[in-house]
Amino acid sequence: MKEMLKNYKTHRNYLNFIPTLFYRHPEFISGSNFKEMLKQVQHDVYFLNKKFKLFHSLGLFIFFSLNSAKAQENKIIVSKGNPIITDKYTADPAAYVYGDSVYLYTGHDVAPKAKNTYEMHEWLCYSSADMVTWKEHKSPLNTKDFAWAKDDAWASQVIERSGKFYWYVAITHGTVHGKSIGVAVADNPRGPFKDAIGKALITNDMTTDVKISWDDIDPTVIIDDDGQAYLFWGNQKCYYAKLKKNMIELDGPIQTVNVPEFTEAPWIHKRKGWYYLSYASQFPEKIVYAMSRNISGPWEYKGILNEIAGNSNTNHQSIIDFKGKSYFIYHNGGINTDGGSYRRSVCIDYLNYNSDGTMKRVIMTSEGVKKAK
Repeated sequence: MKEMLKNYKTHRNYLNFIPTLFYRHPEFISGSNFKEMLKQVQHDVYFLNKKFKLFHSLGLFIFFSLNSAKAQENKIIVSKGNPIITDKYTADPAAYVYGDSVYLYTGHDVAPKAKNTYEMHEWLCYSSADMVTWKEHKSPLNTKDFAWAKDDAWASQVIERSGKFYWYVAITHGTVHGKSIGVAVADNPRGPFKDAIGKALITNDMTTDVKISWDDIDPTVIIDDDGQAYLFWGNQKCYYAKLKKNMIELDGPIQTVNVPEFTEAPWIHKRKGWYYLSYASQFPEKIVYAMSRNISGPWEYKGILNEIAGNSNTNHQSIIDFKGKSYFIYHNGGINTDGGSYRRSVCIDYLNYNSDGTMKRVIMTSEGVKKAK
């Protein structure tokens, strides 16, 4: 590559006619097969140099263009506190511990400043071995990966079973009115993920307890100690159902959970024999929780876990244990460049338990958490 660039530098008129070059060679920015692509565009370079008498350095342009996509995929983010990611808006966090790393899956808010509705088209993936230094991976899943869906990359969660990773997502259906839940699958937690069943797992016409089109959102999933998997989800009404071992079919009827003032964002986890169901309550949303000795209930309401997050009407939590500590992962509207309810940002703070198993109220901080060791 250096030799090719050296040859190009013998010409004093450089390429500035970028749109034409990209039109003829759209693969030019893919970041792969650099040397072969340089050979392919050599003729274009000579042609454009003669015709347009251009003067920018082709060598530098090629070097930075071809490496930009690859560099972005491997971007390292060292959190300086909350929010942990500040170069883009991230929402609805779902964390999963696998091996010696935490994988953080988020939605991606892209609504412009003047737009006060959600605009989300893809999900994002980050990983960390210490909760502070995060590696950004290429987006592993997009709404376009679901041929039956319309748009809206809303809240989601990933879980592993038998060497496969299953990603349950809330998304707008293309033909059945309202929100739905789809399932994607991959061979590793970074993806790429693909539609697992070619249709929605849950559609709005399967739940009729409340007469809204968005009650089938915010999936959360757990595999119990006996191997039985459960899916929880909902808005205004909390639903749950068993999953078959293949993780892509329901195994029995859809049932409801009786908890007070349920709005949305359920998260199910288990610790020391207790099941915990945390969820967003009222509006603007607080995170509250209930406990049970049985995943089917009855559930005992325990009160507020997390107060209203700053500058955001919604909240959405993820709870994990990692390297001896418990973490509460959520979003707020805390980035000072147009952050808010439709441009949210993921934060992390510590979660602590009392001796009786109840959870202490989370203290939201600007400092965030320290490196896990």
